Amino acid sequence: MTAFDAISVGRRVLASEAQALGLMADGLGEAFAAAVETIFTAKGRVVLTGVGKSGHVGRKIAATLASTGTPAMFVHANEASHGDLGMIGVDDVVLALSKSGEVKELTDVIHYAKRFGVPLLAMTASAGSALGKAADILLLLPDAPEATDGVNAPTTSTTLQIALGDALAVAVLERRGFTADDFRIYHPGGKLGAMLRTVADIMHGAADLPLVGPQTIMSQALLVMTEKRFGCVGVQDQTGQLSGLITDGDLRRHMDGLLGLTAGQVMTAKPRTVGPQMLAAEALRLMNEWRITVLFVVEVGKPVGILHIHDLLRAGVV
Repeated sequence: MTAFDAISVGRRVLASEAQALGLMADGLGEAFAAAVETIFTAKGRVVLTGVGKSGHVGRKIAATLASTGTPAMFVHANEASHGDLGMIGVDDVVLALSKSGEVKELTDVIHYAKRFGVPLLAMTASAGSALGKAADILLLLPDAPEATDGVNAPTTSTTLQIALGDALAVAVLERRGFTADDFRIYHPGGKLGAMLRTVADIMHGAADLPLVGPQTIMSQALLVMTEKRFGCVGVQDQTGQLSGLITDGDLRRHMDGLLGLTAGQVMTAKPRTVGPQMLAAEALRLMNEWRITVLFVVEVGKPVGILHIHDLLRAGVV
């Protein structure tokens, strides 16, 4: 196979799967809405089950649901028949995946769900299958061919399952009013967690603040600036408000007679600040936009922290 042939095959597969996704989107209806509501109102967990490639997809959907605020887990259909049915509670919802709907390993799960009144959602391409007929809610995959020529390997069907699982997770997420702050709780690590951290998570606290009063002479202000090592010093008025900021640029502009001046005479008034609940990624964007490397963090105008661009880089917010 030449490189041209490989690219041609790849494009054919992607086009075929994209067409199938379009068919599924067009056919989405009341069953989908009912599935979302069933998952949203469930007192227990969503239990995904399946075997083979559908089992792998089930694990992925369970992970997506769990990370977006819906308690979920995967139970392999084979293991369910050997004791793991006990992991499914009466307050749970079962979502079973099988393209054909005739996987014998799902029989015990179906009977268990019916016996104990556990809502059974089915994701299958066959409404007339054993799984399709048993389902309380049927999420029917479109009758689309697999992307392979002459080999009926799960390709398009698993893509459809993954996409439909994503659609369920996002719809439930929005139904629940799940926010970025909620998402951050479930993703404390890695790049995604870093991007969802707030300024308060990263900033230096009150003990590290370089602060002086407006009447402080500059010789003393320079000592505070040097000691705190942020390259700046904030000027705080008598009410505790941050009234100004002194940076290296301010020092250069007042070089003549600097040590005889007060902080209030040298400072730049009304400095740019951020709030502690702002996303760290947004603070980084503002630093780049304003071309500054340090920000005071204020609440109701009073400084509560300080944030250096190096803090954001160390935290992985890039």
